[in-house]
Amino acid sequence: MQKTIILNAHVISPGVDMEGASVVVENGRITKVTRAKVAAKASANVTVVDVKGQYVMPGFIDVHTHGALTCDFCDADPKAIFEIAKAKLQEGVTTFLPTTLTVSHEELVVAAKNAKNYVNEGSPYAKVPAIHLEGPFINVKCCGAQNPRFVRKPSVKELKDIAKVFPVKLISYAPETEGGAKFARDCIKAGIVPSCGHTGAKMKDLMPAYRNGLRHMTHFCNQMTPLHHREIGMVGAGFLIEDLNTEVICDKIHLCPDMLRLVFTRRNLAHVQIITDSLRCSHCRDGYEFSMGGLGVKLENGEARLVEGGNLAGSTLWMGNGLKNVHEVTGIPLKDLVRTTSWNQAVELGWGDELGKIEKGYRADLVVINPKSWKPSAVFVDGEQRI
Repeated sequence: MQKTIILNAHVISPGVDMEGASVVVENGRITKVTRAKVAAKASANVTVVDVKGQYVMPGFIDVHTHGALTCDFCDADPKAIFEIAKAKLQEGVTTFLPTTLTVSHEELVVAAKNAKNYVNEGSPYAKVPAIHLEGPFINVKCCGAQNPRFVRKPSVKELKDIAKVFPVKLISYAPETEGGAKFARDCIKAGIVPSCGHTGAKMKDLMPAYRNGLRHMTHFCNQMTPLHHREIGMVGAGFLIEDLNTEVICDKIHLCPDMLRLVFTRRNLAHVQIITDSLRCSHCRDGYEFSMGGLGVKLENGEARLVEGGNLAGSTLWMGNGLKNVHEVTGIPLKDLVRTTSWNQAVELGWGDELGKIEKGYRADLVVINPKSWKPSAVFVDGEQRI
């Protein structure tokens, strides 16, 4: 039996802020979290890790990320997802849903095959249990940095064809499109979370899909109808309807600090999820230029924008930095905020009794964060230290 003992940990888990703690891991699961002294002697079967007072948090779960290290999930090269998973692990992400672009059906199938290959190769970095389809069933007027040339109507057949290759767990689409309400119900039946995104929907357009099970909003406030006093739009819906699980890009660019403060202090934190929406330019330097779904993008001042038109394309955010940003602008305790990095995602996707908490019985997916730099100094996946 392989055992790992983490000593001198400042454990931050949903509802838990415990300094001077020890975390005991056996066969990939947490068996004890305690302030009491734990006998810790390294041997062939026991690994002892002294984290010297650093934060130990549940491994981050990023449900919306396109790429990193010059690689995009929709690249035909099967090595791309390995590079992305390596970058995610470096960020403290232990589980992620590689996210597609609005591209051709053939390209989406190739992406699904590459995800399957990554899992078949043993998932050596962060875990990939399923994928997130962002598009192609979006509103052509709300494409943002998605390519309008590939936008099409919702198709359950296309969705199922992709899911046959590799599981799809989340799909972002515009509920106001023809058949959008029924599509939400079909997704639920297939075990896929439907999400409102890249949408021009009004409140009345959302409600049929909501009644059919839609409970998720893609990158809240970005590429959706804004709040207005005569039509509250999707931003208003996100504040009014408590159980909508809202993704938030917390880089202080996609949402300004005041908007972050508004979201995190006025919404029920049980229904807020920090995401990165990171692109292939993540982990790259300013000046890097690339193509996204056939559209030119340039990274300048840490912002990825379309060369034509200047629309924000995505981010270079790391999950831990997103958490840091929100903590700084709101003052909300980390023990309350940390659920937005992992446990909320796990609960919605059906993994809430396995992932997202540091307590007995949970999988030992853990990230050790340096409280000064907010960079991960160690990452454990199923109890295995991979960084």
